[in-house]
Amino acid sequence: MEYKDYYEILEVGRDASQDDIKRSYRKLARKHHPDISKDAGSEDKFKEIGEAYEVLKDPEKRAAYDKFGSNWEQGQDFRPPPDWDAGFEFSGAGGGGAEGFSDFFSELFGGSGRFQQGQGRSFARQGEDHHARIIITLAEAYKGTRRTFTLARPTVDEQGRLINKQHTITVNIPKGIAEGQKIRLAGQGMPGQHGGVHGNLYLEVSFADHPLFRAKKRNIYLTLPITPWEAALGGKIECPTLSGIVHLNVPPNSQSGKKLRLKGRGLSSDSHSGDQIVTLEIVIPPAKTDKEKEFYKDMAKIMPLNPRQSMGGQ
Repeated sequence: MEYKDYYEILEVGRDASQDDIKRSYRKLARKHHPDISKDAGSEDKFKEIGEAYEVLKDPEKRAAYDKFGSNWEQGQDFRPPPDWDAGFEFSGAGGGGAEGFSDFFSELFGGSGRFQQGQGRSFARQGEDHHARIIITLAEAYKGTRRTFTLARPTVDEQGRLINKQHTITVNIPKGIAEGQKIRLAGQGMPGQHGGVHGNLYLEVSFADHPLFRAKKRNIYLTLPITPWEAALGGKIECPTLSGIVHLNVPPNSQSGKKLRLKGRGLSSDSHSGDQIVTLEIVIPPAKTDKEKEFYKDMAKIMPLNPRQSMGGQ
């Protein structure tokens, strides 16, 4: 996917005011309009200018786009970094809005549902709801906790320049919350108009990567290395969980890929239960010395096995 430098496309600097962006857009849109310009490629250029303006005219989209900084150049191969949009606070919660624009635009703004303008900025009504994404650890989701986050709320100052106003919020993370769930902070959205009450702030939960565990809905998944003798003989072995080490009962003659369930060791709340799913992975000791090699030869004689017999092996 090619990176698009929307500032270069609109021929403005990164410190341009919103009025500067609007003026440049109108000038370029007139110049390259297909009904006026007879240059080859004018229609594509006109669409590109419209896409750039769609982002830079909107303080929220512009602030998110600016997070990448100026290290990328027009046309470079690009993939957005993981969790690039975490910590930004935006109005609205609708999706879509990417039709007719480039893959670059669609990847950043089309499907996330976070960068769409809210509706109903009507008078004497509740203020707009705002939305943001926060990242927590699996341990915090498992136990529940109280966390403070810093969010950036894009706005335009009196000179028409984009600024990110930072503010902190303290949030109670419920025990057993699942990824994608939203936490509602009543009255912490935008102020209402003409005496209307404040809107709400909705925080969508995402999980930071964990070196051992991954979550899928409320279940926690772990791949657990075991020795050949633990797999063959079975018995209790130590197994990490989000609440600490427990003893897992491995059945005799277990194979790699076998799944075992630890009931209630997932993301469980008072009303929902999750388990931990453990996948066994047998680790074979390397045969480095002559003695170790002889041991494997003896094992082959004592316990002959052809694991490929069902595949037509002889």
